[in-house]
Amino acid sequence: MLRFLILPAMLLLSCNPKAQNSPVQGDDLKPQFSLPKKLKEVSGITLSKDKKTIWVIEDRGNKNAVYGLNDSGQMMAKVPVENAENTDWEDIISDTQGNIYIGDFGNNDNNRQDLTILKTDLKDITQTTTKVVQTTKFHYEGQTEFPPKKSNLLYDCEGFVEMDGNFYLFTKNRSKGFDGTFLVFKVPNKEGDFEAKLIGKLKLEGGYNDAAITSATINSTKDKIVLLTHKNVHVLTGFNADDFSTAKINKIPLHHNSQKEAIVFLNDQTLMIADEKGKDEGGNVYQFSLKP
Repeated sequence: MLRFLILPAMLLLSCNPKAQNSPVQGDDLKPQFSLPKKLKEVSGITLSKDKKTIWVIEDRGNKNAVYGLNDSGQMMAKVPVENAENTDWEDIISDTQGNIYIGDFGNNDNNRQDLTILKTDLKDITQTTTKVVQTTKFHYEGQTEFPPKKSNLLYDCEGFVEMDGNFYLFTKNRSKGFDGTFLVFKVPNKEGDFEAKLIGKLKLEGGYNDAAITSATINSTKDKIVLLTHKNVHVLTGFNADDFSTAKINKIPLHHNSQKEAIVFLNDQTLMIADEKGKDEGGNVYQFSLKP
């Protein structure tokens, strides 16, 4: 356990009317440590099964490696992924068995046709390399143009979770006339090439920094998903495995604006959040507590 924790199939094809400001208030965003200087563009964060290692990745233009940090932010391992390239790695997650997955689905221009989720054999910081042992290729249901019109740039993705043998992807809206709309897709967690099934079309409140999704995480009981944006966390509840049309969305302001790109549950009430290093800000890992 991380030491600082001891301290305190119907598709919804219309926007979600249930999005609302949450009456639930979180604690202030608390810096835990600064990321190593060489990690300027962290795009995903997760934990090893024993919670002793914090795994992070960087996105497009950086190494095809996973970095292991301890609970004070010291780099304990750099583990190259020997049989994969970092086209645009945007999130890293683990499942209940401790398997580590990398989402190579960054798609700023909405024109990629090589989207993949990579399952690795990464287990601990003693490994000098890791390799991909399962490749899940996919394309989005409903996307017929690469890229689509600027008013329909809904096929970038920076956040996903794993639940009961499936991946759930939450897209990042890059459309002209941004309105907070995002799509939810379901893809089986297995080897192969699949059509990602559209299981929800929802909306977050606010402008781009409020509502453009940069990462996602799911709690241990699989009934709460948290979506990260630069300024807020958005807590999804009331969804089911094949239909997110019932999902309720509670927006919780972080009262802090930076390029936040990575989130993971430390425990079911505590989140770890990382942001990219900017000129005068960021490059940190924070703790944020959700109150019941």
